[in-house]
Amino acid sequence: MIRSKFIAVAIAVSLSLFAQSSAAQSADSLKHKILKQIGDLADYCCATLLDQHGESRCDYNITLGKWFPYEPAWHTGQIINALVDAYKLTGNQRFLSYAKKAGDWWCGLKITDNPRLQGLIMAVHGDYVGDFIVFSTISDGTPGLFKLYGATGDKKYADIPIEAGKWLLKNTFIPDRGMFYDAINAKTGEVMKQHSPFWPNKKNQTLEDVARPNNEGSLFLDMYLYTKNEKYKKIFLEICNSLVEKQGPQGLWMQFTPNNIADSSFHPRFNLWYAESLLNGYELTHETKYLEAAKRTLETYQKAQQEDGTIYYKNYLDGRFDKGSVAGSAVAFAGLLWIRMVKYGAGEEFKASIEKSYKWISKNHFSYDHPDKNLRGGVIDLNVRNKGGKLWITQRDLGTIFSLRFLVDYYKYEFERKSE
Repeated sequence: MIRSKFIAVAIAVSLSLFAQSSAAQSADSLKHKILKQIGDLADYCCATLLDQHGESRCDYNITLGKWFPYEPAWHTGQIINALVDAYKLTGNQRFLSYAKKAGDWWCGLKITDNPRLQGLIMAVHGDYVGDFIVFSTISDGTPGLFKLYGATGDKKYADIPIEAGKWLLKNTFIPDRGMFYDAINAKTGEVMKQHSPFWPNKKNQTLEDVARPNNEGSLFLDMYLYTKNEKYKKIFLEICNSLVEKQGPQGLWMQFTPNNIADSSFHPRFNLWYAESLLNGYELTHETKYLEAAKRTLETYQKAQQEDGTIYYKNYLDGRFDKGSVAGSAVAFAGLLWIRMVKYGAGEEFKASIEKSYKWISKNHFSYDHPDKNLRGGVIDLNVRNKGGKLWITQRDLGTIFSLRFLVDYYKYEFERKSE
């Protein structure tokens, strides 16, 4: 009897140790897999997405086999942001080196030869908008620059975005409305207060056509953290409050482009940038109104995510979507914000969506032996539109960039919080 009990206990202990060993091996295997994915995407950013000057190559037309610029200051800023995150997690100096190269290119856009634009950067939108400097092209390109300053100690990576922010605050802010004018004529320095290049064919335009809250990138928060000037903190929170006030019942801001209130469609990332800034506001103040507003946005994007993890480029308020374009960047961006909600203790219901995002990113990239080296290994972010009477099929760099950011946060989500 005693011998039988001893054997039973020994078996139970052995099984427990085996389970623990298997779990440890499984965790180590997942760690290795995610780190490899991070390395692969960061290498793709360095070798393919940035050109020899450090500028983002932006959009790749698959049918023409050619890269086209599209808000290069913004795209380059996004790459810097992702590469610095990858460097901080992995310690790989190559990622930091390329981030610095891109940061130097970005800083080289500082305008010095036009008195009306002195201190701003030449962040032209391009494409259908033309040669207009756009507020969010600058502001949402800056988070990576401030991170780059933190990683290198080189003050220019913070000083130059701050100069641009000061110009924008002085010349485009509408204080009683909590908004900024969107566009500036790159030649004359005129702030476009009556007619926005985003609506070239719209004759009668309202304030909401030419101005937005423009909190993408949380520029004034970074300016406050760098300078400790309370004025910038006040502006940042004023815009956060404006977002809470102007948010619709679905957690979106349908009155502002690139959402389209006319056909009830919403952009795959635009609302997420506002939600990200609100989460930054919550981290700064712990005011729950910011957390609750961001959560409403993320609940709508959770509904837009398909069972296999896909989020399409164009979605509608009634639940429809256009299958013609797939936004891998939205899959990743929503995922990293869902992770933040879990971190704050307010996102239990988002855990399944986080896993869907990870599985989707793991599966949906171009093969590593793809015959076109421009596509090889990039995460799918396909945008199909009509341009000049022909189909314009573009693989955007954003799928890879946002997936890199997501994977860094997912690694921390999987391993760092579980070891606390």
